[in-house]
Amino acid sequence: MLGSRYAILGGAMTWLSERKLVSALSNAGGFGVIACGSMTPDLLDQEIAATFELTDQPFGVNLITMHPDLGDLIDVCIARGVSHVVLAGGLPKDTDIGRLKEAAAKVIAFAPALPTARRLVRSGADGIIIEGAEAGGHIGPVSTGVLAQEILPNIDEVPVFVAGGIGRGDAMAMYLRMGASGCQLGTRFVCASECVAHPNFKQAFIRANARDATSTVQLDPQFPVIPVRALANEGTRKFHEFQREIISRFRAGELEQKAAQLDIEHYWAGALRRAAIDGDVEFGSLMAGQSVGMVRAEQPLAEIIEELVEQAERALETT
Repeated sequence: MLGSRYAILGGAMTWLSERKLVSALSNAGGFGVIACGSMTPDLLDQEIAATFELTDQPFGVNLITMHPDLGDLIDVCIARGVSHVVLAGGLPKDTDIGRLKEAAAKVIAFAPALPTARRLVRSGADGIIIEGAEAGGHIGPVSTGVLAQEILPNIDEVPVFVAGGIGRGDAMAMYLRMGASGCQLGTRFVCASECVAHPNFKQAFIRANARDATSTVQLDPQFPVIPVRALANEGTRKFHEFQREIISRFRAGELEQKAAQLDIEHYWAGALRRAAIDGDVEFGSLMAGQSVGMVRAEQPLAEIIEELVEQAERALETT
Protein backbone atom coordinates (compact mmCIF):
# COMPACT_ATOMS: atom_id res chain seq x y z
CA MET A 1 0.00 0.00 0.00
CA LEU A 2 2.88 2.39 0.74
CA GLY A 3 4.92 1.50 -2.32
CA SER A 4 8.15 1.55 -0.31
CA ARG A 5 10.65 -1.27 0.17
CA TYR A 6 10.05 -1.37 3.93
CA ALA A 7 6.88 -0.63 5.86
CA ILE A 8 8.73 1.78 8.15
CA LEU A 9 6.97 5.15 8.31
CA GLY A 10 8.60 8.29 9.60
CA GLY A 11 6.58 9.95 12.32
CA ALA A 12 5.60 13.48 11.28
CA MET A 13 7.64 15.71 13.60
CA THR A 14 6.93 19.44 13.33
CA TRP A 15 10.01 21.44 12.19
CA LEU A 16 12.02 18.23 11.64
CA SER A 17 10.05 16.12 9.16
CA GLU A 18 10.88 18.33 6.21
CA ARG A 19 12.37 17.75 2.76
CA LYS A 20 15.81 16.51 3.87
CA LEU A 21 14.71 13.95 6.44
CA VAL A 22 11.66 12.84 4.44
CA SER A 23 13.58 12.28 1.20
CA ALA A 24 16.44 10.54 3.01
CA LEU A 25 14.02 8.14 4.67
CA SER A 26 12.27 7.33 1.41
CA ASN A 27 15.59 6.95 -0.43
CA ALA A 28 16.73 4.50 2.28
CA GLY A 29 13.70 2.27 1.61
CA GLY A 30 11.38 3.60 4.31
CA PHE A 31 8.41 5.92 3.90
CA GLY A 32 9.00 9.58 4.70
CA VAL A 33 6.15 11.83 5.80
CA ILE A 34 6.20 15.64 5.65
CA ALA A 35 4.87 17.28 8.83
CA CYS A 36 2.63 20.09 7.61
CA GLY A 37 1.89 21.27 11.15
CA SER A 38 0.83 24.92 10.99
CA MET A 39 2.26 25.56 7.49
CA THR A 40 0.30 27.76 5.11
CA PRO A 41 -0.80 26.19 1.82
CA ASP A 42 1.95 28.10 -0.02
CA LEU A 43 4.65 26.80 2.33
CA LEU A 44 3.37 23.25 2.05
CA ASP A 45 3.35 23.54 -1.74
CA GLN A 46 7.01 24.60 -1.68
CA GLU A 47 7.96 21.79 0.71
CA ILE A 48 6.29 19.10 -1.40
CA ALA A 49 7.93 20.41 -4.58
CA ALA A 50 11.35 20.48 -2.90
CA THR A 51 10.90 16.92 -1.61
CA PHE A 52 10.03 15.65 -5.09
CA GLU A 53 13.35 17.13 -6.27
CA LEU A 54 15.25 15.04 -3.69
CA THR A 55 13.55 11.66 -4.14
CA ASP A 56 11.68 9.65 -6.74
CA GLN A 57 10.43 7.28 -4.04
CA PRO A 58 6.97 7.43 -2.43
CA PHE A 59 6.40 9.77 0.51
CA GLY A 60 3.38 11.19 2.28
CA VAL A 61 2.11 14.40 3.86
CA ASN A 62 0.70 14.63 7.39
CA LEU A 63 -2.17 17.14 7.72
CA ILE A 64 -3.73 18.23 11.02
CA THR A 65 -7.51 17.95 10.80
CA MET A 66 -7.95 21.02 13.03
CA HIS A 67 -5.91 23.26 10.70
CA PRO A 68 -8.10 26.23 9.67
CA ASP A 69 -6.96 25.87 6.04
CA LEU A 70 -7.34 22.10 5.82
CA GLY A 71 -9.38 22.28 2.62
CA ASP A 72 -6.70 24.37 0.89
CA LEU A 73 -3.95 22.06 2.15
CA ILE A 74 -5.80 19.09 0.67
CA ASP A 75 -6.03 21.03 -2.60
CA VAL A 76 -2.24 21.46 -2.55
CA CYS A 77 -1.67 17.73 -1.99
CA ILE A 78 -4.03 16.86 -4.84
CA ALA A 79 -2.50 19.41 -7.22
CA ARG A 80 1.02 18.16 -6.46
CA GLY A 81 0.02 14.52 -6.94
CA VAL A 82 0.90 13.44 -3.39
CA SER A 83 0.33 9.69 -3.27
CA HIS A 84 -0.41 9.33 0.46
CA VAL A 85 -1.95 11.73 2.99
CA VAL A 86 -1.93 11.08 6.74
CA LEU A 87 -4.79 12.80 8.58
CA ALA A 88 -3.95 13.42 12.25
CA GLY A 89 -5.06 15.42 15.27
CA GLY A 90 -8.68 14.31 15.29
CA LEU A 91 -11.27 12.23 13.50
CA PRO A 92 -11.21 13.24 9.81
CA LYS A 93 -14.42 14.12 7.99
CA ASP A 94 -15.78 11.64 5.48
CA THR A 95 -15.83 14.42 2.90
CA ASP A 96 -12.09 15.05 3.30
CA ILE A 97 -11.31 11.36 2.98
CA GLY A 98 -13.56 11.21 -0.06
CA ARG A 99 -11.89 14.16 -1.81
CA LEU A 100 -8.46 12.62 -1.41
CA LYS A 101 -9.56 9.20 -2.59
CA GLU A 102 -11.27 10.70 -5.64
CA ALA A 103 -7.86 12.16 -6.51
CA ALA A 104 -6.31 8.66 -6.20
CA ALA A 105 -4.46 9.48 -2.98
CA LYS A 106 -4.21 6.84 -0.25
CA VAL A 107 -5.56 8.04 3.10
CA ILE A 108 -4.04 6.95 6.42
CA ALA A 109 -5.60 7.99 9.74
CA PHE A 110 -4.95 7.57 13.46
CA ALA A 111 -7.18 5.37 15.61
CA PRO A 112 -6.91 5.72 19.40
CA ALA A 113 -9.44 2.92 20.00
CA LEU A 114 -11.08 -0.02 18.18
CA PRO A 115 -14.45 1.71 17.52
CA THR A 116 -12.59 4.61 15.88
CA ALA A 117 -10.57 2.20 13.74
CA ARG A 118 -13.76 0.50 12.55
CA ARG A 119 -15.37 3.83 11.76
CA LEU A 120 -12.33 4.95 9.75
CA VAL A 121 -12.41 1.74 7.72
CA ARG A 122 -16.10 2.33 6.96
CA SER A 123 -15.25 5.92 5.95
CA GLY A 124 -12.76 4.66 3.39
CA ALA A 125 -9.37 5.00 5.10
CA ASP A 126 -6.75 2.92 3.27
CA GLY A 127 -4.59 2.45 6.35
CA ILE A 128 -4.65 2.92 10.14
CA ILE A 129 -1.97 4.04 12.58
CA ILE A 130 -2.29 3.16 16.25
CA GLU A 131 0.00 5.23 18.48
CA GLY A 132 0.56 4.54 22.15
CA ALA A 133 1.33 6.86 25.04
CA GLU A 134 5.04 6.03 24.85
CA ALA A 135 5.33 8.27 21.77
CA GLY A 136 6.77 11.77 21.78
CA GLY A 137 4.77 14.98 21.36
CA HIS A 138 1.00 14.99 21.85
CA ILE A 139 -0.12 11.61 23.15
CA GLY A 140 -3.19 9.64 24.14
CA PRO A 141 -3.72 7.78 27.42
CA VAL A 142 -3.28 4.13 26.30
CA SER A 143 0.02 2.26 25.87
CA THR A 144 1.15 0.87 22.53
CA GLY A 145 1.03 -2.72 23.77
CA VAL A 146 -2.59 -2.44 24.90
CA LEU A 147 -3.71 -0.72 21.69
CA ALA A 148 -2.01 -3.43 19.64
CA GLN A 149 -3.82 -6.17 21.56
CA GLU A 150 -7.14 -4.37 21.22
CA ILE A 151 -6.98 -3.40 17.55
CA LEU A 152 -4.65 -5.73 15.59
CA PRO A 153 -6.75 -8.92 16.01
CA ASN A 154 -9.90 -7.08 14.95
CA ILE A 155 -8.90 -4.99 11.93
CA ASP A 156 -7.79 -6.89 8.84
CA GLU A 157 -9.52 -4.94 6.07
CA VAL A 158 -6.66 -2.42 5.78
CA PRO A 159 -2.99 -2.27 6.82
CA VAL A 160 -2.44 -1.25 10.44
CA PHE A 161 0.82 0.43 11.49
CA VAL A 162 1.97 0.51 15.11
CA ALA A 163 3.70 3.54 16.68
CA GLY A 164 4.88 4.70 20.07
CA GLY A 165 8.02 3.64 21.94
CA ILE A 166 9.53 1.62 19.08
CA GLY A 167 13.31 1.94 18.79
CA ARG A 168 14.50 -1.50 17.67
CA GLY A 169 13.76 -3.91 14.86
CA ASP A 170 12.92 -6.81 17.17
CA ALA A 171 10.06 -4.74 18.60
CA MET A 172 8.88 -4.15 15.04
CA ALA A 173 9.00 -7.92 14.45
CA MET A 174 6.87 -8.51 17.57
CA TYR A 175 4.11 -6.26 16.22
CA LEU A 176 4.35 -7.89 12.78
CA ARG A 177 3.72 -11.26 14.44
CA MET A 178 0.67 -9.76 16.14
CA GLY A 179 -0.77 -8.72 12.79
CA ALA A 180 0.66 -5.27 12.07
CA SER A 181 1.62 -4.40 8.51
CA GLY A 182 4.47 -2.14 9.62
CA CYS A 183 5.58 0.43 12.18
CA GLN A 184 6.00 4.19 12.51
CA LEU A 185 9.06 5.65 14.25
CA GLY A 186 9.90 9.26 15.02
CA THR A 187 12.29 9.62 17.96
CA ARG A 188 14.74 7.12 16.43
CA PHE A 189 15.20 9.38 13.39
CA VAL A 190 15.86 12.67 15.23
CA CYS A 191 19.57 11.89 15.41
CA ALA A 192 19.85 10.93 11.76
CA SER A 193 22.66 12.85 10.05
CA GLU A 194 20.11 14.21 7.57
CA CYS A 195 17.80 15.60 10.26
CA VAL A 196 17.91 19.41 10.54
CA ALA A 197 17.58 19.33 14.34
CA HIS A 198 20.06 21.57 16.18
CA PRO A 199 23.16 19.75 17.53
CA ASN A 200 22.09 20.65 21.08
CA PHE A 201 18.72 18.96 20.47
CA LYS A 202 20.41 15.81 19.16
CA GLN A 203 22.86 15.71 22.07
CA ALA A 204 19.96 15.94 24.53
CA PHE A 205 18.46 12.83 22.89
CA ILE A 206 21.75 10.95 22.94
CA ARG A 207 22.26 11.68 26.65
CA ALA A 208 18.66 10.89 27.69
CA ASN A 209 17.19 7.77 29.24
CA ALA A 210 13.66 6.46 28.75
CA ARG A 211 12.52 7.77 32.14
CA ASP A 212 13.54 11.31 31.15
CA ALA A 213 10.73 11.49 28.57
CA THR A 214 7.79 12.48 30.76
CA SER A 215 4.30 13.73 29.95
CA THR A 216 2.87 17.07 30.98
CA VAL A 217 -0.03 17.25 33.42
CA GLN A 218 -3.34 19.07 33.33
CA LEU A 219 -3.79 21.44 36.25
CA ASP A 220 -7.48 22.28 35.87
CA PRO A 221 -10.21 20.09 34.31
CA GLN A 222 -11.87 23.27 33.04
CA PHE A 223 -8.84 23.67 30.76
CA PRO A 224 -8.24 20.29 29.13
CA VAL A 225 -4.66 19.92 27.92
CA ILE A 226 -3.59 17.13 25.58
CA PRO A 227 -0.55 15.63 27.32
CA VAL A 228 2.82 16.23 25.64
CA ARG A 229 5.71 13.81 26.16
CA ALA A 230 9.09 15.55 26.23
CA LEU A 231 12.41 15.43 28.04
CA ALA A 232 11.98 17.15 31.38
CA ASN A 233 13.74 20.52 31.58
CA GLU A 234 13.12 24.07 32.74
CA GLY A 235 10.68 24.52 29.85
CA THR A 236 8.49 21.72 31.21
CA ARG A 237 8.37 23.37 34.60
CA LYS A 238 7.70 26.77 33.04
CA PHE A 239 4.70 25.29 31.19
CA HIS A 240 3.14 24.28 34.50
CA GLU A 241 3.76 27.79 35.82
CA PHE A 242 2.30 29.25 32.62
CA GLN A 243 -0.86 27.17 33.06
CA ARG A 244 -1.25 28.44 36.61
CA GLU A 245 -0.80 32.05 35.47
CA ILE A 246 -3.35 31.76 32.63
CA ILE A 247 -5.89 30.02 34.85
CA SER A 248 -5.46 32.72 37.52
CA ARG A 249 -6.06 35.44 34.91
CA PHE A 250 -9.20 33.62 33.80
CA ARG A 251 -10.44 33.39 37.40
CA ALA A 252 -9.77 37.12 37.80
CA GLY A 253 -11.86 37.90 34.71
CA GLU A 254 -8.90 39.11 32.65
CA LEU A 255 -9.29 36.39 29.98
CA GLU A 256 -12.24 34.59 28.43
CA GLN A 257 -12.10 30.81 28.66
CA LYS A 258 -11.56 30.28 24.92
CA ALA A 259 -8.69 32.78 24.83
CA ALA A 260 -7.13 31.22 27.91
CA GLN A 261 -7.38 27.74 26.37
CA LEU A 262 -5.74 28.93 23.15
CA ASP A 263 -2.89 30.54 25.09
CA ILE A 264 -2.20 27.22 26.81
CA GLU A 265 -2.35 25.24 23.55
CA HIS A 266 -0.12 27.69 21.65
CA TYR A 267 2.63 27.50 24.24
CA TRP A 268 4.18 24.39 22.75
CA ALA A 269 4.42 25.51 19.12
CA GLY A 270 7.04 28.14 19.83
CA ALA A 271 8.71 26.09 22.55
CA LEU A 272 9.39 23.19 20.18
CA ARG A 273 11.03 25.42 17.57
CA ARG A 274 13.22 27.05 20.21
CA ALA A 275 14.64 23.66 21.13
CA ALA A 276 14.63 21.71 17.86
CA ILE A 277 15.83 24.47 15.52
CA ASP A 278 17.35 27.19 17.71
CA GLY A 279 19.00 24.81 20.18
CA ASP A 280 17.53 26.18 23.42
CA VAL A 281 17.38 22.85 25.24
CA GLU A 282 16.90 24.47 28.64
CA PHE A 283 13.67 26.37 28.03
CA GLY A 284 12.48 24.93 24.69
CA SER A 285 10.35 21.80 24.33
CA LEU A 286 12.35 18.59 23.89
CA MET A 287 9.52 16.45 22.52
CA ALA A 288 10.69 12.84 22.60
CA GLY A 289 9.23 9.37 22.95
CA GLN A 290 10.34 6.91 25.62
CA SER A 291 12.41 5.08 22.99
CA VAL A 292 14.87 8.00 23.32
CA GLY A 293 16.90 5.77 25.64
CA MET A 294 17.80 3.66 22.59
CA VAL A 295 19.23 6.63 20.68
CA ARG A 296 22.95 6.51 21.32
CA ALA A 297 24.67 8.30 18.42
CA GLU A 298 24.12 10.38 15.30
CA GLN A 299 23.96 8.06 12.26
CA PRO A 300 23.16 8.31 8.56
CA LEU A 301 19.52 7.45 7.99
CA ALA A 302 20.33 4.55 5.66
CA GLU A 303 22.42 3.03 8.49
CA ILE A 304 19.53 3.34 10.94
CA ILE A 305 17.11 1.65 8.52
CA GLU A 306 19.62 -1.15 7.82
CA GLU A 307 20.08 -1.69 11.56
CA LEU A 308 16.32 -1.86 12.19
CA VAL A 309 15.73 -4.28 9.31
CA GLU A 310 18.59 -6.58 10.38
CA GLN A 311 17.26 -6.68 13.94
CA ALA A 312 13.76 -7.47 12.71
CA GLU A 313 14.97 -10.20 10.36
CA ARG A 314 17.00 -11.89 13.11
CA ALA A 315 14.02 -11.80 15.43
CA LEU A 316 11.71 -13.30 12.79
CA GLU A 317 14.22 -16.03 11.86
CA THR A 318 14.64 -17.20 15.46
CA THR A 319 10.94 -17.92 16.06
